[in-house]
Amino acid sequence: MSVATQTLKKFVNAPEDVVKESLAGLAAAHPDLVRVDFDNQVVLRKDAPVAGKVGLVSGGGSGHEPLHGGFVGRGMLDAACPGEIFTSPVPDQMLAATKAVDGGAGVLHIVKNYTGDVMNFQLAAELADDDGVAVESVLTNDDVAVEDSLWTAGRRGVGVTVIVEKLAGAKAEAGGSLEEVATVARRVNERGRSLGVALTSCVTPSAGAPTFEIGADEMEFGVGIHGEPGRRREKLKPASEIVAEMTEAILADLSPAAGATLLAFVNGLGGTPLIELYVVYNELAKQLAERGLTVARNLVGNYITSLEMAGVSITLVELDDELTTLWDAPVHTPALRWGA
Repeated sequence: MSVATQTLKKFVNAPEDVVKESLAGLAAAHPDLVRVDFDNQVVLRKDAPVAGKVGLVSGGGSGHEPLHGGFVGRGMLDAACPGEIFTSPVPDQMLAATKAVDGGAGVLHIVKNYTGDVMNFQLAAELADDDGVAVESVLTNDDVAVEDSLWTAGRRGVGVTVIVEKLAGAKAEAGGSLEEVATVARRVNERGRSLGVALTSCVTPSAGAPTFEIGADEMEFGVGIHGEPGRRREKLKPASEIVAEMTEAILADLSPAAGATLLAFVNGLGGTPLIELYVVYNELAKQLAERGLTVARNLVGNYITSLEMAGVSITLVELDDELTTLWDAPVHTPALRWGA
């Protein structure tokens, strides 16, 4: 009982106001980067639309911050559509975002493979086309844990989404056409695979109770970012063994070329401290080196979360020269920034 009571503690006013108040905080903290259209619940790049540049729009349920609103800015997204907690945004949001970032070169929708997101983004794209806005859509489906899940037909879109937003965003910032930007996004998705492990559940503000129950000595191998079940429930192991199991599953599906150069993304699910994420990264780097694979670029931190879930995901992307250059290109968003 004492553990459950502690889990329920949250810094909120009213559960129904969490998303809007969080967006207000994002706008207040980063007025130089973003603005928020509260009528449509859309986060926009401050200078959107950028004339002659392909606009990038993504979105999904809230609760995964900084995804997606934290990645709005120069070199990444032009707009993000946050739904309610773990709930898809609606087509009207997506249409408003699409029209708001159209600078005349078309708009790319980056869509995680969840049924609600796919359906609503598709409807928004059709409505935008009726209004004369050219839209391409790219689906991310990199999770190797399961083929179908509670909310998807096919694989879930998870960690590679951040990489797609960064690399496609860099291509758009460099003046790429809509076709070129979409091609980069699809190539990243094709060359990326992810897997997550959870040690605890999370608690949505409205539910006030854990999304799922898990034993103190157990972990969910292959968990989804909403707490969907994975491949199996198993006993907790040392980090080296967990990472070995995750790495093997990812590489078996990715099948990188011998001696390939990789981007390694170790992502926290919200409740895992950075000290543990670096333990995971250290194990991952060692195990990839033992396989003759080179980690040329990396990202470590909480970027796609599941509220306060304790857990970690690993994403590996096989790089080429263009993708490496695009990763290194400047980015300036609330959650990701480097370069000039």
